[in-house]
Amino acid sequence: MTLLRQRVNMPPRIEGPDHSRSLICRTITAAGDPYLEFERILRGIRMHGDSSQQAPRINLVDPELYAHGIPFEQWRWLRANAPVHWHPPTELPGFWALTRYEDVRAAYRDAATFSSAQGILLRPAEHGEDPGGGRTLALTDAPRHRQLRGLVDEWFALRSVRGFEPEMTEVTRRVVDEALESGTCDFVTDVAARVPLYVICRMMGVPSSDWDHLFKLTSQAFAADDPLTQRFAHLDIMSYFDDLQAAKAANPGDDLVSILATATIDGAPLTPDDVLLNCDNLLVGGTENTRIAAAGGMLAFLRHQDQWAALTREPELLPSAVEEVLRWTSTATHIMRTAVRPIEIHGQQVAAGDRVTLWLPSANRDESVFDRPDEFDIRRKPNRHLALGFGEHFCLGSVLARAELRLLYNELLHRGIRVELDGEPTLVASIVVNGPQHLPVRLTA
Repeated sequence: MTLLRQRVNMPPRIEGPDHSRSLICRTITAAGDPYLEFERILRGIRMHGDSSQQAPRINLVDPELYAHGIPFEQWRWLRANAPVHWHPPTELPGFWALTRYEDVRAAYRDAATFSSAQGILLRPAEHGEDPGGGRTLALTDAPRHRQLRGLVDEWFALRSVRGFEPEMTEVTRRVVDEALESGTCDFVTDVAARVPLYVICRMMGVPSSDWDHLFKLTSQAFAADDPLTQRFAHLDIMSYFDDLQAAKAANPGDDLVSILATATIDGAPLTPDDVLLNCDNLLVGGTENTRIAAAGGMLAFLRHQDQWAALTREPELLPSAVEEVLRWTSTATHIMRTAVRPIEIHGQQVAAGDRVTLWLPSANRDESVFDRPDEFDIRRKPNRHLALGFGEHFCLGSVLARAELRLLYNELLHRGIRVELDGEPTLVASIVVNGPQHLPVRLTA
């Protein structure tokens, strides 16, 4: 419990520039519809020519920018005029911002220069180093990263995920049935959040009787408006997995927590703190981005009814539709790396120790790579998006996430369920994740 006691006095795990904000900051309701506002901005850019004529005010760490759904103007200008941009310190330390596809891809590929071990998200310097640095799957470099990944890789391989599909289908059907019975619901919390959580709970060996308990805790930890509620809910999650890892160490089963609790690397077992941090890593990684991608994709379909109609007529388009949902939503807003040696990028001198951020939504709208990047097109091919990362740190759960999205949309399509907006959606006010915070909908058979 050493790590758990330390966490009681820690600031929130991931924060934006406002020290009161945690993993997902408070929702700020935009005037009007945020996605339509974005489309109006794009039309204005096209009407008035290239935005390079006048630089917008660049502030990529303002959560309110994301709550209004309009960071794309800044990213567009940066891609054209300052693809390697020094972002001066705010409440966060200064950092380099990479916004072009090829530069983001190159940084992902060059793990020898761009380290993950010092943290993968911007956080105030006063909060100190990320406690998972050098200890979890997401926050380690080779060879430790490969050793940790090797422990659990097989569980996320295509063959294993296919074996889980019958259970995943049943989970998806049950979640959709409950939403359909209610008639109206928040698609984010009542549908999109439940499917990946229940699946990862099953994989981690969480008893099904505890799934709803963890659903309530994760809803508070990742989506509550009150930072204090978020913090204590996350502590409750950590406490739950601390107990679970002890139980699995004493009586291992066929699940991910048992693997971590009994694993050895170079002859040494993982410490209880390391097991706990990696459980947290798997839970967050297995739920948060898929939840927002599924909801963001549904919102895209609601705003582009022709695409949903095309998918209804041609269900064979579902795999390419899932890829377009991933590109369009790009739920991980930024990923950070730390340069471990000097490197020059487009004439800019990046020093050893500098923070370098990769802005994935910008890379996935890069005009030099994607034709009509600001259009949602389920027939898009090729679609070599970077929403799931690239290189050594390519998303461990990529096969699982794709399957969950496919099964969810297929359930709605196969049963002919009509989904309609039942209020104004709001977006997450966060520099960490990108997508809907609330999506009120009505479901009818």
